[in-house]
Amino acid sequence: MLILVLAGLSGCQPGQESIPVSSIVRSTSQSPASTLQPDTSYKSASTLVEPTIVSQSDEIIKFTFPTPGSKPISLWRPPLSQAPLAINPMDHFYFVRPIAVDKPNWPLADYRYGGIFPGTDIVHTGIDIPSPRGTTVRAAGPGKVIHAGYGLYNSKNPDADPYGLAVSIQHDFGYKGWHLYTIYAHMDRVDVIQGQRVESGTPLGIVGTTGRTTGPHLHFEVRVETNSFYTTRNPELWLVPPENWGVLVGQFRNTNGSFLTRYTIHVQSIETGQKWEVATYGEAIVIRDEYFQENMVLSDLPAGEYKVWLDYLDEATSTMVNIHPGTTTYLTFRGKLGFDHTPPQLPGPSQWLKPIETDD
Repeated sequence: MLILVLAGLSGCQPGQESIPVSSIVRSTSQSPASTLQPDTSYKSASTLVEPTIVSQSDEIIKFTFPTPGSKPISLWRPPLSQAPLAINPMDHFYFVRPIAVDKPNWPLADYRYGGIFPGTDIVHTGIDIPSPRGTTVRAAGPGKVIHAGYGLYNSKNPDADPYGLAVSIQHDFGYKGWHLYTIYAHMDRVDVIQGQRVESGTPLGIVGTTGRTTGPHLHFEVRVETNSFYTTRNPELWLVPPENWGVLVGQFRNTNGSFLTRYTIHVQSIETGQKWEVATYGEAIVIRDEYFQENMVLSDLPAGEYKVWLDYLDEATSTMVNIHPGTTTYLTFRGKLGFDHTPPQLPGPSQWLKPIETDD
């Protein structure tokens, strides 16, 4: 089992060699293209084109200009909504981002929760946030540090643990009577100790490359009920979205009801024309949200109207959805039966609460 976990966590930024910090800062391929907006309100000093004087014998001095580069890309995003946030009865945006808004703090687009590391059947149990090495990692909510250092998964051989330097927090609040935990992995330095109290935003350490990883980033997990590798949930359903942005949640199945695995789902804004692509969960066992039973989540979508489509049996099938600020938009696809926007049935009163079992 440890070998499988090692392979799974090494999937952080799959298919890449070790990436220097500077390339993470410059490259926009690490971030969802949909979240990067061209900024034409200013021209930075680095984009100014300086002429070069070229002297040629018996000719007038001429000025030549280098070929202009691409327009600068702004990483500006709206401020985050306040946590906790639950506009719909089954929403649970309880956590703030573990990376501040002045750095990339969104998931890598091509290796989300439920993704499969290439060449294996190992499922990705969290999201990878491609912040530069040395970026401060912060607590996503108040609670107590229950692990700090090596050995989160493999305490018997901590130096070989795939999570590397990691922190685990048991939070002061729960969900439906269950405890909630968050995991912060691959750090270069840990600045808290086991048993320490933390609040939302408390510095925990810095982004790094320890453990099984191919480049600097933060691996972030949400765990429900118990602090186990096998109790994770999709963090994009738990992290509060930016103001006036929402989250698309989907259940994509074949006509016979089986889940579509590793299917590419296309999403396009009607207002701006921007496009997103997101893959459905892989074939391995993936723990789904108890209410949504999803196999696709795409967070951080600006509110508005969108076209959603996929190629099913060599035929493009599409529908229109509206993303609402601060909440989830739900849809299902059932093969030849097409799309449906009916949300899942809400649980009855007997399912609202479940007693919390304490360690006392």
